[in-house]
Amino acid sequence: MNVVSHKQTVPLLEVEGLSVDYGLKGASWRAIENISFELQPGEAVALVGESGSGKTTTAMAVAGLLSPNAVVSGGEVRYRGKRLPIDDDAAMRPHRWKETSVVFQGAMNALNPVHRIIMQIAEPCMLHGMSRAEGMVRARELLELVGIPPDRGSAYPHQLSGGMRQRVMIAMALACRPSIVIGDEPTTALDVINQAQVLNLLVELRAKLNLALLLITHDLSVVAETCDRVLIMYAGRLVEDGTVAKIFTQPKHPYTRLLIQSIPDPAEGVRELRAIPGDPPTLSTRPSGCAFHPRCPSAMAICRAEIPLLSKDGKSRVACHLHGDRYEAEKAPVHV
Repeated sequence: MNVVSHKQTVPLLEVEGLSVDYGLKGASWRAIENISFELQPGEAVALVGESGSGKTTTAMAVAGLLSPNAVVSGGEVRYRGKRLPIDDDAAMRPHRWKETSVVFQGAMNALNPVHRIIMQIAEPCMLHGMSRAEGMVRARELLELVGIPPDRGSAYPHQLSGGMRQRVMIAMALACRPSIVIGDEPTTALDVINQAQVLNLLVELRAKLNLALLLITHDLSVVAETCDRVLIMYAGRLVEDGTVAKIFTQPKHPYTRLLIQSIPDPAEGVRELRAIPGDPPTLSTRPSGCAFHPRCPSAMAICRAEIPLLSKDGKSRVACHLHGDRYEAEKAPVHV
């Protein structure tokens, strides 16, 4: 996939040093730590990692939609150079739908079961200043845009298939013409046919509307089809950031390499898929140093003691002691 060329000096979205803590059972646990990345106009960036890596927390923090027991403990988010009040729900309301919107994973849970879908699509429009009549006109336009006949607008969510409900979610996300759409695993609950249709729709709409897309997924095959750049997350930290081509052909972090080796490749014929040994750490069981070292086949002594910094390596970023200045002094692997 060709990477979009960007000449803008100010990114559309800047996430700088973002950290989020969760309050659980009287204690505070760090969910994401010092997350920094940029999103350019029209660019598609994927947040990839196993469950519990912090992907959804990162995206929900950007949208100002964190749960009540979560608090932004550090960093900031800027939209077109201006700081977003992501820790203030009331102050974020004017920004939601108009600048950043979300396509949630479970459409049946996200849609209101007792309201017709046309009203649910029109509602964000009315919240941002349109009249009811204008909102209804816009809703019909959006239904047609996402491939649903406008006369189906009178249906309730339970009267639609899973793929059509997901298309309704996409229509809602586009209601107020946002510049950024966050997709929270938008195809996970669908069968493979509907997955392909929804992904193709996202690709088409991104090109047609010049949307920037932040896609949360654990499926690297989805990333290859839809995105320009990949952010790999593990245990609440970014461990690698690169273009799709670089990540798939020259992965640098051991975790990224193992993720790619676990994907079936029809071009290679029959081969044994590699599983990543062990389990990801929980919020309360994160090890010292690099959080991946208990599962890493290339772990060294320094990995258990020091957290690697996310540093530039060409056009990519990687947080791994294998690519740090101290690698030569720590070549001997440690058995973990």
